Formats: sequence, C-alpha cells, structure tokens
Amino acid sequence: MSELQNEVSELERKSATAARLFDIRRIIGGLFVVYGVIVTIAGISPSDADLDKAEGISINLWTGLAMLALGLFFLGWLWLRPAVHPAQEPEDE
Repeated sequence: MSELQNEVSELERKSATAARLFDIRRIIGGLFVVYGVIVTIAGISPSDADLDKAEGISINLWTGLAMLALGLFFLGWLWLRPAVHPAQEPEDE
C-alpha cells in the first residue's frame, strides 16, 4: 500500500511542478517583455516617414515601452504571488 501512496505523491509533485512551469502569467509576461524590447529598439530611431505617418509621435517607442511595462507587471505578479499547490486532504489511517 505504501508503494501506491509513494507513486501518488510523486505524481502530485510532478503535477504541481508542471502547473508552476506553465503558469499563464509567465508565458504572457515573457512574450510581452521580448516583443516590448524588439519594438522599443525599433522605435529608438524612427525614420522621418514613420514620424510623418504617426503625426510626429514615435509610436513604436511608446508601444514598446508599454509592452515592456505590461510584461514586467505580469512577471512581477508571478514572483510576488506564485501558484500554490492546493492543500492536500488529510489521509485516513
């Protein structure tokens, strides 16, 4: 019987690890940070044609910075409030 309990405990541990690894906040935050860096770099030195299209505003720079801030928000949220494993029910002996 203890072998079955050990196997169940191992599966619960793996499930909790997978849940933390694939937390949606990590995926969204990581993608927004990566894309935010790319768009911010593209917006650092806009061409005159790009500025004319956006009426003088460096839209890539501001959008990239906003994406970067949103991505860092999600990653900070994940760091401050990590996914917790649901409480286990007491075992009957």
